[in-house]
Amino acid sequence: MVLSLVDLCAQEVVRDHSSSPTWLRCVPRELYDALLRAAFSGCRPLAVGELVQRWPERRLRVSGGRNGSGSGGRNGSSGGTQPPNRLCIQALLLAVVRGLADHRCVLQVLDLCGLQRDTGGDPMGGWSLTVAICSMLGQARAGMQARREALGARREGEGERKRVLAMAREREGVKRERAPRKREREGEVVMETSSEGQGVAARTEEEKAVGVRRRMEQERRRGGGGGGEGSGGEESGAGSEEVLLQVRADLFVNARSWERVRAALSSPGPLRLTCRFLRVEELSVSNTRRLLELLPPPGLRGVDLRYSSLGMEGLSSLLPLLSSFPALGSLRLHYCHLDLRGSVTGQEEVLKEVALGLAQLPELRRLSLTALRLPGHLRLLLSSLARPLQVLELPYLNLSSADLAFLSCSHHASSLQRLDLSENRLDASSLPSIRRLLSQASSSLQHLTLCGCSLTDGLLGALLPSLTCCRALQSLGLALNPLSMAGLTQLVSSVVGMASLRHLLYPSPLEEYQPGLPELPSSAQLLDWPLDELHDATATATHLHSLARDRGRTDLVLTCDLLDYHHDLLD
Repeated sequence: MVLSLVDLCAQEVVRDHSSSPTWLRCVPRELYDALLRAAFSGCRPLAVGELVQRWPERRLRVSGGRNGSGSGGRNGSSGGTQPPNRLCIQALLLAVVRGLADHRCVLQVLDLCGLQRDTGGDPMGGWSLTVAICSMLGQARAGMQARREALGARREGEGERKRVLAMAREREGVKRERAPRKREREGEVVMETSSEGQGVAARTEEEKAVGVRRRMEQERRRGGGGGGEGSGGEESGAGSEEVLLQVRADLFVNARSWERVRAALSSPGPLRLTCRFLRVEELSVSNTRRLLELLPPPGLRGVDLRYSSLGMEGLSSLLPLLSSFPALGSLRLHYCHLDLRGSVTGQEEVLKEVALGLAQLPELRRLSLTALRLPGHLRLLLSSLARPLQVLELPYLNLSSADLAFLSCSHHASSLQRLDLSENRLDASSLPSIRRLLSQASSSLQHLTLCGCSLTDGLLGALLPSLTCCRALQSLGLALNPLSMAGLTQLVSSVVGMASLRHLLYPSPLEEYQPGLPELPSSAQLLDWPLDELHDATATATHLHSLARDRGRTDLVLTCDLLDYHHDLLD
């Protein structure tokens, strides 16, 4: 990436932290964005803290990878190639807390969406970032409480000093009022009154003394009452704490981080946490319900539930809560034990409740159901959605021919941009439905994954004409399919003519495996069966790349590495 002159100068400025007191006093607000970007790219956590603590814009957006970091106000978001370093992120969060007490900081919205990364440098993962953000909210709450208590102590001390002075003035006034006329007689002090007058004078002095004590007590009670009212005001203010800064982030919640997230969302404080994408793993249904109840409705765009014993009943109880989020556009359910078994009664009624719950999500555009084992029920689930889906992921769903036939004729087919049918066995009976589906989605489909679908040379050859008609297709995944070298050659020779295609994930040819592989192996067998060490591992890649190069497709990425290929990174 070619850096601008401003970026190059910013890197030189933040390189020496000892000079920061000099340039921080005179740097204009227009350069804070470039300086922060340079501090992130050069891993300068001290500079990051100094800049964020004095941030002159109302909005700061910091994200990972391609989006970079920057202010989302007048200058917009700035670009970057690497995610921020873990130390820089921690320095940023600490500086946000310090900035609450700094009059130079005018930050009101901190956007950390997309900041989490698991690769590249020393990034901060989703779980660690969630815990760090919750800790930041706790520190801000404790700091605000400490400042409030210190202010209350100063006010109480000032009030006590004023009360002492008032009491001293009262005593002086009483002494002046009491000055009795006394006369010495035979060494004793007697009053110049009769016995009746003496009694009246004694009572008068006692009443005056009682009056002074009463006034002092009333003054003390008045001061205590004022303190009580002030403390009551504080408690009522704590319930409706003024929000000074709104924090937006993607949250990753599991059993270990649940208590911290719950405290961050339920306890009032100067920072308010909102969530864009929520990922929940191994959390009970009751805690998941509580989490959804605590989240602010505006802003939540996606929910990802994984590795949970949710069940159909649990899902049907969560969907009404999800309907309270007006912007929810993505729902992903991975390994949530939603299997339907014929021996259990009442499952059809629960499935209908789930379908009605999905119908209450008007903005839903992405639906992912992984390993749910719902054969023959796709029509009931998807027909309840009024608006068509753009992303549909159905891996390990054990789809039947009826499911594929419905999908090819549904109102979702012509709007699909991403389709994942991995690990659903395809045969000659399902081939017409797949071809019809590809024909319907030819103008919109951008990402297609058919990994582990038992596609042989013959089935793939019959499918290639429909594949090549998808003129918007950018990525194609066909790993773990039993294809020979001849089938791979036919595949690459066909797809190189697709100008939009950028990524192709192909399987290792059957010739590269050791002898003994079944005639029609499953994806699990292809994944576990050892490759033949005598076979040149680079020969296949060299041959396929030469085919693409001869057609002028040097921009086409060909790979058989499952770890190197991930469709979420293709956006």
